[in-house]
Amino acid sequence: MKAEIIAVGTELLLGQIANTNAQFLSRKLAEIGVSVYFHSVVGDNAKRLDETIKLAASRSDLVIFSGGLGPTQDDLTKETVAAHLGRSLMTDELAMQRITAFFEQRGIVMTENNRKQALVIDGSTVFANDHGMAPGMGYTKDGVTYVLLPGPPSELYPMVDRYVMPFLMDLLPGKQVFHSRVLCFFGIGESALEERLLDLIESQSNPTIAPYAKEFEVTLRITARAQTVEEAERLIVPVEAEIRSRLGQYVYATGETSLHQVLVESLKDRQETIAFAESCTGGTLASLVTSIAGSSAVFPGSIVCYSNQAKHDLLDIPQEVLDAEGAVSEKTAKLLAENVRAKLHTTHGVSVTGVAGPDSAEGKPVGLVYIGVASEGYPTVVKQLQLSGRRQAIIGRTAKTALFHALQRLKER
Repeated sequence: MKAEIIAVGTELLLGQIANTNAQFLSRKLAEIGVSVYFHSVVGDNAKRLDETIKLAASRSDLVIFSGGLGPTQDDLTKETVAAHLGRSLMTDELAMQRITAFFEQRGIVMTENNRKQALVIDGSTVFANDHGMAPGMGYTKDGVTYVLLPGPPSELYPMVDRYVMPFLMDLLPGKQVFHSRVLCFFGIGESALEERLLDLIESQSNPTIAPYAKEFEVTLRITARAQTVEEAERLIVPVEAEIRSRLGQYVYATGETSLHQVLVESLKDRQETIAFAESCTGGTLASLVTSIAGSSAVFPGSIVCYSNQAKHDLLDIPQEVLDAEGAVSEKTAKLLAENVRAKLHTTHGVSVTGVAGPDSAEGKPVGLVYIGVASEGYPTVVKQLQLSGRRQAIIGRTAKTALFHALQRLKER
């Protein structure tokens, strides 16, 4: 099955929003062995959209649309696709009930154009929108399947996972299972990871191996096709074992997760706690951890000590250390980690101090960072980094590295 993804919306062409839906859809299709051959973006124009649909239908077996299902005049996707198929639009009663209930619950008068969101192509398979109003739909004609999805990722992602993937699986010949396992890596770049696994990637057939770069991280998806999930698992196990034998020191988790989520869950399992002393990251670590529900069980607080005065007043860093060694130093990082742990009475204390740029500080280069990890019953360790890039990249990479070293400490205990 050859697939094509068409994103609809002038805002995409203007660069006002990023086309993350196409990335997500391509990844999901790859999981079930469907190859995506083309990505297209077209504005809110019926004539140009119709031309794009005709081209896609001439070369692809599956055409997936995102966007253009809303209530306004420039939302033209289902009308244009219906015209191309020679089908009429009809009201999906379940969708209409949901839309009506949405406005009633909020005490808002529903404008007439919102009824348009409940329209679907007559005869199509309807995908309920559990997180919004406009439903999705799927329709097959002349060997081409058309799938229409809402534009907001918060609506599209769960709709695809719950309804669209089973719909597409039923279209595949042989009814094979495509089963994946994701390995999460930190501390190694995508190109370096690929080079270490190049022989496996080049010889892959079943399972397949696909690396994906995330923000300062890399994920590796191992996907096997088989008659059952159990059989697919048996195919994945030896491949995963070989990957871990080569790069196990960089693997921090299995599955779709994040460093901060894994850290919070690991601390909960151990009934341990953590606190941060943040200088150059300015609260980024605290923000990441508190984005995880239930983090209050393991995270009592953080101290942002951006200035030397704050380091001295809030975390008792001696003035003579700041004068002689500097705020950006191994000694300061060590004391920050130990003192924040003591002040907030936690199992672990993690400190970050460095030069995020764009200018140097204390005669030290941009990108020089020290990360301290202090733990109950263990000697404090300090890691020195020399990072490159712009200010936000240095801050982001520093925060992720601090989380990774905190996780490494948990593995040692």
